[in-house]
Amino acid sequence: MNFLRRGRLSWRGHPHLQKPLYHRALIITDCRRLGSQIDRTLSSRLWTIPVSLLLLAGAGWGTYGTSKPFRHTVLAVVRCSRVGIAAILNAVDYKTTFARTYATDADYGQALSECHTRSAQRVLRALLANGGVFIKMGQHMASLYVLPFEWTSTMRPLQDQCEPTPYEFVDALFQTDMGMPLTEVFEEFDPTPIGVASLAQVHIAQHRETGKKVAVKLQHPHLAEFCDIDMKMVEVTLGWVKYWFPEFELTWLGEEMRTNLPKEMDFTLEARNAERTIKDFKSIQTSLYIPDTITATKRVLIMEYIQGGRVDDLEYLADAHIDRNKVALELSRIFNQMVFVNGWFHADPHPGNLLIRPAPKGSRSPFNFEIVLLDHGLYFDIDPILRVNYAKLWLSLIAPASPATTLDRRKYAELVGNVGPDLYPVFEAALTGRAALQSSVDSVKEDDRSCRRASSIIDLQPQSKAELDAIRNAVVSTEGLLTSVFDVLRRVPRRVLMVLKLNDLTRSLDYALMTTHSNIRIFLITAKYCTYAVWQDERKRLIDAMIHKGIFNFPLLRGCFSCWWKFRRQYAKLVIGEIFLDLQAIAIIKKAWVKGLWRKGFQGAHQAAAGLAY
Repeated sequence: MNFLRRGRLSWRGHPHLQKPLYHRALIITDCRRLGSQIDRTLSSRLWTIPVSLLLLAGAGWGTYGTSKPFRHTVLAVVRCSRVGIAAILNAVDYKTTFARTYATDADYGQALSECHTRSAQRVLRALLANGGVFIKMGQHMASLYVLPFEWTSTMRPLQDQCEPTPYEFVDALFQTDMGMPLTEVFEEFDPTPIGVASLAQVHIAQHRETGKKVAVKLQHPHLAEFCDIDMKMVEVTLGWVKYWFPEFELTWLGEEMRTNLPKEMDFTLEARNAERTIKDFKSIQTSLYIPDTITATKRVLIMEYIQGGRVDDLEYLADAHIDRNKVALELSRIFNQMVFVNGWFHADPHPGNLLIRPAPKGSRSPFNFEIVLLDHGLYFDIDPILRVNYAKLWLSLIAPASPATTLDRRKYAELVGNVGPDLYPVFEAALTGRAALQSSVDSVKEDDRSCRRASSIIDLQPQSKAELDAIRNAVVSTEGLLTSVFDVLRRVPRRVLMVLKLNDLTRSLDYALMTTHSNIRIFLITAKYCTYAVWQDERKRLIDAMIHKGIFNFPLLRGCFSCWWKFRRQYAKLVIGEIFLDLQAIAIIKKAWVKGLWRKGFQGAHQAAAGLAY
């Protein structure tokens, strides 16, 4: 190291060291230059990353707006992920609940009820987020009263929790379908809808041509575009449910929606259904009123506007001096006429589709009110054989219990509902909305004595809290019963299932109206229409036989008279029973009126008689 000391740390005096050190300096310099160039390059190119992302996002957004397949793919992924997450979480929740051990049956029932509630709430959030057809699926689930109570009660808010379409989109849809803007057809048009459903919304307007106040029903503009993809997602979702829980098969619900949705989305069909219903009731003295149709296209329906209240609004009925008992009975008559006589019935019944108003001047109603039936998008026919067998099933349920009656009940239940003896008690409970009758079960548990079983519908007592709790607890705690419920839903013909919805509507409204007549009163109305339907079928059979064998055939004449006499006798018995129960109902109202008068004067008497608090 002496040369370093002598050269004062210099390499100039040593030529053999000069080249390597020079190269090293060049390398260091080049590295520094390269590093600075890399820094400049990176700094100059880093800004391209967010720009590229923005360009990519813009291209995606543009493609989403212009490419229908791309847009549908994105929506499918988003919607499917919502429902998929809910389905997976529910599957895990149910599997975990079933896998646990419980000290008592009550603990198991409580845990299962809580699991039902959590699962239903997850599905509800997913359906609300997806909207459209998914809302319709939730509404169907809410109406399936044989499902666990936690599910139906959670889904019920979907009846009136739909997002409205903004006015500018509604105006564009109207102009596309009608060929002119809203302002040319209507003098006034309220941009705020008075009702929003899963498929359409309704606005109030003043019609220029007729000068009448009208209701304008407009389909949600994007519904038709996304209907197919939504239906596929519904079917995929129900397929997942079937995969995870094979015993809880609801794939039939997707098939039913696939069949019925195109009908409900065609407003010209709704107009034709309304016209047919008007003709069916034209020769009948009834309180039913169907609004007139002014114009109908596939997505736009202009009809007469009806001002009224909900049929279960007791305050509205009291202010209009409308007897709530008569309202409940008229509702039962209207829907029984549709099912047992006309063979053509409204298949989407719920309180939102019913209005009541004081009978206007010139009304055909035999009472001081009219019941207005709305939303005629979905109707079903019921063939004569099924209709008569269904009537005979009801008559067997009303008849006094006997071995022959029990056999008839099971025979007609199989013909009507496609259910065997093992599922008959479940089907009967769904039909009547009550616990199974005495002859329908082989034995009654000792701990179920609090719920007394009647021998026939006529023997039914007012539904007690004990009976209601027994039904709900049985669904969640009785082993295999929930599976049987789903099995019944899968087996029962779709038309029969829709008829069961009608039964449930009349029963629930009879309860909501706080009627003072007996709980079997509406069953007597059903029995009258069933008796008439069976007589008409026998009469037609005998007339056809007379045409072939001669009108003066004595055995046929005797058989015709015998059938007629049997019909008149049964019908008279039912009428007498109705009169007796109606007198009881009037007595209860009068008693309430006197009690209200004693406590709070005439105002209290009026409120007490109307079923209101005073």
